[in-house]
Amino acid sequence: MTLNPEILQKAEQWTREPYDVQTRQEVAGLIREGGESLTDAFYKDLDFGTGGLRGVMGAGTNRINRYTLGMATQGLANYLKKQFSGEELKVAIAHDSRNNSKSFARQVAEVLAANQVEVYLFEDLRPTPELSFTIRHLRCHAGIVITASHNPPEYNGYKVYWNDGGQLVPPHDRAVIEEVRKVKAEEVQFDTETDRIHSIGLDVDNAYLTEVSRLSLCDDGKEDLKIVFTPIHGTSVTLMPAALKNSGFKNVILVDEQSTPDGNFPTVQSPNPEEAEALNLAVNQARETQADLVIGTDPDADRVGLAVRNLEGEIELINGNQAATALIYYLLEKWKEQGRIDGRQFVAKTIVTTDLIDKIAAHYGVLCPNVLTGFKWIAEIIRKKESESQFIGGGEESYGYMIGDFVRDKDAIASGVMLAETAAWAKSRGSSFYGLLIDIYQQFGFYQESLVSVTKKGKSGAEEIAAIMEGFRTAPPAEIGGEKVVRRLDYKSQLDRNLETGSETSIDLPQSNVIQFITEKGSKITARPSGTEPKIKFYFSVHAELPDASDFKSVKSKLEQRIAKMKVSMQS
Repeated sequence: MTLNPEILQKAEQWTREPYDVQTRQEVAGLIREGGESLTDAFYKDLDFGTGGLRGVMGAGTNRINRYTLGMATQGLANYLKKQFSGEELKVAIAHDSRNNSKSFARQVAEVLAANQVEVYLFEDLRPTPELSFTIRHLRCHAGIVITASHNPPEYNGYKVYWNDGGQLVPPHDRAVIEEVRKVKAEEVQFDTETDRIHSIGLDVDNAYLTEVSRLSLCDDGKEDLKIVFTPIHGTSVTLMPAALKNSGFKNVILVDEQSTPDGNFPTVQSPNPEEAEALNLAVNQARETQADLVIGTDPDADRVGLAVRNLEGEIELINGNQAATALIYYLLEKWKEQGRIDGRQFVAKTIVTTDLIDKIAAHYGVLCPNVLTGFKWIAEIIRKKESESQFIGGGEESYGYMIGDFVRDKDAIASGVMLAETAAWAKSRGSSFYGLLIDIYQQFGFYQESLVSVTKKGKSGAEEIAAIMEGFRTAPPAEIGGEKVVRRLDYKSQLDRNLETGSETSIDLPQSNVIQFITEKGSKITARPSGTEPKIKFYFSVHAELPDASDFKSVKSKLEQRIAKMKVSMQS
């Protein structure tokens, strides 16, 4: 295979100083082998997506390693000095259970210390939402967490947070990247012996857990609810048991086989609670112990998966849209009951999350802004509105939820506790979490969603994904699954086009490579390349009326058939 000269030149630079011997040897081996491995390691530089830097660990500009993280941190330090000139800079750092995460976190801390930044480094692994909390709690200028969230074991990553506790948004994200691009590897300093790195742990844990306990709206049914919990070898084991106990849940069963943090995630194919296989051990244990609820979190504890008892009493996995629907309904119902809704409150969700939440919010007289995918956009809305409005909660279909504003990112600890509280409240009223969902469907309409993720790895995969998205723009479908397309929303051109009248309106959101199609029946189909993985994702949402609970299965079947037809249309 003929090597691209530019890629080869970039790679050869990594076979010399300042790169260490191990890195030089690894890159030399890639050059000898040539092929896709070398190309994928060097064809681009890692860039900030919806979740910061994320990639496969190894040598190369498109890999996570001490040099790419070092240059990213040096660029961040340079930017912080410009933005907060004259101030004593403070940055908090956390890491998850992945391989190399602890050493990467220390290396990043050493780069900041060499730049005269006071660093507050967690003594050991901690959940990502606690890092978000810590930034404001310790009045830091920024925060960093070393994690690749729910990605496979070979990945790691680097999330950057601003002083409001939210992830970087424009203009800061692009500005930091511009600073990073200026940095050369030999310019990165590592201060290995410094008094600028401060260890933090229990005190911050307790402060965070206090805030979580304050979220509780009701104690009904908590003592009777039996919960099976799995951290899937991740960080939530450090806080979730205590958070549930503090909230009044006394019957919590830990999945022992998955309770030890381990970056190889030995009991699962992927540590992603969106995937049924990741919760198999917990579901089996729930069946054996007659538990009401399964809670499973991803490695950095920002996503939470659920399984509950269905109408037949069998344990059934709940998707992210269903969990968000029940959670938001519960929050709004209790806030209304307690007289806390006065017109200043709002909830929030992403554009690919069920529209059922919009209907529920409208019913309670609460605004529900829709934002681009990624909790950084919900955090941005909270920041913009915090002087005039009050955030109750929000969610996204990919198993991420946030309650209150003391954390500015999705939070599996707080939302896990409040989802359990929702289940306990429903049970105390003679129903169940599943029964509550059916009640909601009867009142507001039965919404059914589904997701298809198609993996396209490497440079060729990225090009294929780009071609698919371009095809949707240049030759968009006239119908999907037999339903006529009547609207097309292109978030890249920021135009919402009515295909029946030809009229166009602008979309008041930042540019994003997302296309949505709305059909004559109100179905919503979305195409979106993932910002964190080599995938293109297709989201499907359909709905119908649910006249009576006895019609649940038949209506569900019809909605699933509609989605099945749409999946064929979008991938043909």
